[in-house]
Amino acid sequence: MYVVKSPLSDANLKTVSEALQGGLVDLVDLALVAKQIHWNVVGPRFRSVHLQLDELVGTARTHSDTVAERASALGVSPDGRAATVAVGSGIGVTPEGWVDDTAAVQTIVDALGAVIGRMRERIAATGDPDPVSQDIFIQITADLEKQHWMFQAGNG
Repeated sequence: MYVVKSPLSDANLKTVSEALQGGLVDLVDLALVAKQIHWNVVGPRFRSVHLQLDELVGTARTHSDTVAERASALGVSPDGRAATVAVGSGIGVTPEGWVDDTAAVQTIVDALGAVIGRMRERIAATGDPDPVSQDIFIQITADLEKQHWMFQAGNG
């Protein structure tokens, strides 16, 4: 079996791989949470929230692929399995059943806030060991902060 060799030292690879794996888990869960809310949102702002949630799902899925491929490029096997995501995500519990539009938006604001906080920790952790991965985390965080702002603005 071919194993990809990392250009990073073992210590730096450990730090970076933990950051990438954590980022992958949070992004996969964010996409799942947003899709769950997307299917169950109701209320006067249904259509706009429904469509905005699909944008967030697309953003999270695109970035999760980037993070997983960065891990692979460094010789680290990414793990996006459901069980791994369930135990490793920093996102709280998603409400069950129908969710009114205001509560739906607040759930997403809270989820984004949790993921952004963890992404900022990853930015700090990867700066010295791997500026390339840090740059990925910076871009992800910028995109998620934009989504965070837009959802917050929707609830006034």
